[in-house]
Amino acid sequence: MNLSILIPLLNEEESLKELYTWIIKVMQSNNYSYEIIFVDDGSTDNSWQIIEGFSNENPNVKGIRFMKNFGKSQALHAGFAKAKGDVIITMDADLQDSPDEIPELYEMIVNQKYDLVSGWKKKRYDSVVAKNLPSKLFNWAARKTSGVELNDFNCGLKAYKNVVVKNIEVSGEMHRYIPVLAKNAGFAKIGEKVVIHQARKYGETKFGMERFINGFLDLITIWFLSRFGKRPMHLFGAMGSLMFIIGFLAAGYIGISKLYHMYTGMKYSLVTNNPWFYIALTTMILGTQLFLAGFLGEIILRTKNNEARYKVAREVNF
Repeated sequence: MNLSILIPLLNEEESLKELYTWIIKVMQSNNYSYEIIFVDDGSTDNSWQIIEGFSNENPNVKGIRFMKNFGKSQALHAGFAKAKGDVIITMDADLQDSPDEIPELYEMIVNQKYDLVSGWKKKRYDSVVAKNLPSKLFNWAARKTSGVELNDFNCGLKAYKNVVVKNIEVSGEMHRYIPVLAKNAGFAKIGEKVVIHQARKYGETKFGMERFINGFLDLITIWFLSRFGKRPMHLFGAMGSLMFIIGFLAAGYIGISKLYHMYTGMKYSLVTNNPWFYIALTTMILGTQLFLAGFLGEIILRTKNNEARYKVAREVNF
């Protein structure tokens, strides 16, 4: 199978028919073998009924319905697990991503041998203050932190080799950083393509300004996980040991200083009257706690997390 088109969605009943027709037109004009996977992330409108209608008329259309809204990352993870195409294309369901971009993205993966190609919405139709400027700042920080030279990390239109999506773990709200996850998994050839950004035709955006705050927090998380996720003791253990040694040496100096003053008959005071004693003691305690945090982190890494990331209510055509 050439292509798996993966579309996570939430309450997009108005745009689904037009999007489906558009994708089918592109698939047929290029003679692709394909599957379209809709992942309904807990919609409360008629989105699922429309998807079931598509699947009844076209066996290449498949659907996954979550029991409630679990988030875009979980929707992508569920779709990645089911995708069978040689190339996986992800796109949003709001018609802001153009299916006409699919053939070029497919060619970049197949012929130019990219592992992943990310769309770049160079010209946007969003509000400059509300989205464009925060987005530019967010992407700049992501480039500097991750080392992945992309201009638009948050673009939903991306293409992947099948092997890429089968070897990355998308959880939490890490869908913004899939290229970083791919790089950390060993997939080095990551490209970018300028794509058309279309103005929203139906409804309104599901994301507010809080997505940028969450995005920066997730960026810190993925930076930490990429450097110390498999060896937390290297960070917490080193910091804890250093703080404990500094505190221990400081406390030792205070004790030796008092003994020296006692031996030479000089004036001295109780150790507990010296504020530096409490600073040294606190440093030792914090150092011990950091060391234990690293030790516990190592133990947790060696246990398997069986908690479900999402719950599926129904599937069609799988």
